[in-house]
Amino acid sequence: MNILLAHNDYARFSGEEAAIENVARALMDHDHAVSWFRRSSTGIGDSVLRKGQALFSGIYSFDARHALARLLDQHTFDVAQVQNLYPFLSASILPELKSRDIPVVMRCPNYRLFCPTGLHLRDGHVCEECLGGLREWHCVRHNCESDWFKSIGYAARNAFGRLTGMITGNVDVFVALTEFQRSRFGAAGIPVDRIEILPNPASVQPEGELRAGGSYVGFVGRVSEEKGIAEFLQAARRLTGIEFRVAGNLDAQLRLDKIPLNVHFDGFLSGQALDDFYAQSRIMVFPSKWFEGFPNTIAMAMGHAKPVIGTAIGAIPEIVEDGETGLLARPGDGDDLADKIAHLWRRPDLCAEMGRAGWLKAQREYSHERFYERLMQIYARAQTLQGRQKAAVVGGQGA
Repeated sequence: MNILLAHNDYARFSGEEAAIENVARALMDHDHAVSWFRRSSTGIGDSVLRKGQALFSGIYSFDARHALARLLDQHTFDVAQVQNLYPFLSASILPELKSRDIPVVMRCPNYRLFCPTGLHLRDGHVCEECLGGLREWHCVRHNCESDWFKSIGYAARNAFGRLTGMITGNVDVFVALTEFQRSRFGAAGIPVDRIEILPNPASVQPEGELRAGGSYVGFVGRVSEEKGIAEFLQAARRLTGIEFRVAGNLDAQLRLDKIPLNVHFDGFLSGQALDDFYAQSRIMVFPSKWFEGFPNTIAMAMGHAKPVIGTAIGAIPEIVEDGETGLLARPGDGDDLADKIAHLWRRPDLCAEMGRAGWLKAQREYSHERFYERLMQIYARAQTLQGRQKAAVVGGQGA
């Protein structure tokens, strides 16, 4: 098949970029042709001009739609998969795809369809105000992005997409990453029969290459408030005899002070360096405070046979089975997190047992082959739905 992938990169490499590139790799490994329609948020920074461009193009980008039309004039595609649309693609590209009778699949790694920030999080707590009342304009009222340009732009583009039906009316299949996410999308108004579940794939290490034990507690991911970095540091302050290590980019808006002496920041890691980080840990911790989509970092830890301590919120309990593949702590509770870490740290045999259970689950549910099989099923479903819509239009014209 010829597949078109559309995505607006974030200013810094994120899990979304890793995920869409995983899709491309899976397709190309199975001899499908992949083309990109891609933009990047790099360079917006503090430029008032670029912020203004992002604000308006996020609502409706004539430039992106015209550029896509030129691409579609030259090439035909069997399926288009879109992911992040903002700010330089926008929902404007979706009717262009549908006008060419191209089945459209939209992967939804977060909650941006209903929450302008995508996180359902405000002031460190779950917030779902945008599902009712003033809807998206709560984002402006609370200045959720701590930047008026961004808060207004995020709210406006979400409101436009919702009120025009430009997203729900032009996407055949929405892809959620977990059952929890699917239930939230359904409750927010997306027809459940158009939502499919596709967890991210995990790189599962061969059994002979797994490393037992480990010398530290690890954290991988964006170093930001919603990821629970404050609770991670709070746990480290209590457990001074244990080394804590962090691999990830520091959020520009985050201010950390009084870093415990037993915490080491390794910065952003990738490739073999990231594999080594997982392998040399004894426990991996993901103390997120928001609903999450499907944390790639948890699946990667399981692929390295490491026990995972997550938080009992959103989709995480679907992935981390409490008492089986790891433990669940209360979100936002650094003391409970410290208790869970101490409990596992003192029991290396239990760490190994839980790590192996997670490794088996990753093999069974998150393998690259399983991911590809489900992806093909989803594309086939989108093609079927698009075919029905086309037949209905033709039938209506004939009548």
